[in-house]
Amino acid sequence: MGIHRLWASALDLFYPPRCVGCRELGAWLCDACLSQVPRVKPPLCVRCGSALKSGSPRLCDRCRSTPPQVDRIRSVVYSEGTLREAIHRFKYDGVTALAEPLASLMVDYWSRHPMSVDLVVPVPLHKHRLRWRGFNQAARLARELCEHVDLTMDERVLVRHRPTAAQVDLNAKQRRENVQDAFRCISDKVIDKRVLLIDDVCTSGSTLEACAAALRQGGAESVQALTLARAS
Repeated sequence: MGIHRLWASALDLFYPPRCVGCRELGAWLCDACLSQVPRVKPPLCVRCGSALKSGSPRLCDRCRSTPPQVDRIRSVVYSEGTLREAIHRFKYDGVTALAEPLASLMVDYWSRHPMSVDLVVPVPLHKHRLRWRGFNQAARLARELCEHVDLTMDERVLVRHRPTAAQVDLNAKQRRENVQDAFRCISDKVIDKRVLLIDDVCTSGSTLEACAAALRQGGAESVQALTLARAS
């Protein structure tokens, strides 16, 4: 057991976790609430993973008109209700113990829908935001996933070399402009590799696109992405 898990277990003795969904004592996200989180289900665009109407072409209008840098984006659940609250507590309130139950959703998805990848790369935070938050939520999820499905992660190959505004209040065009050229691949470890990007939430896909562009410039053979959640 890692040091951070030992510390979390010690804290639980004095401050027992309470489920963010039902408020029952015993876990930050109980099995019952976890099972009720709405899953992302087909039909989906085969590239960006956005929802399609039944009988629609396999590509959404956007991917048909402008092929994305990411070969495929997949998300496990929708960011709403209990799941959205759990991500908020994890990401902004520093409840890092939530990384394990949240990542378990990704592990379960991977067991049923594995992807052919060589290297896992979490979406990086800028060093100033990382210092303020204390951890990178995407890296925590990626680490949990890799421990359970025997994948290799490297969080040092991709950096966010300039700070960007929070995406939450921006429209799609502003999101693209906000993260354009914000990332840089600084390692040759991605050359000819099939890379899997990991992030907590996919909203417009702009951040994943910017990361994929940097990884391709660094020599990646392909770039896929898996996020815990997707905006509903």
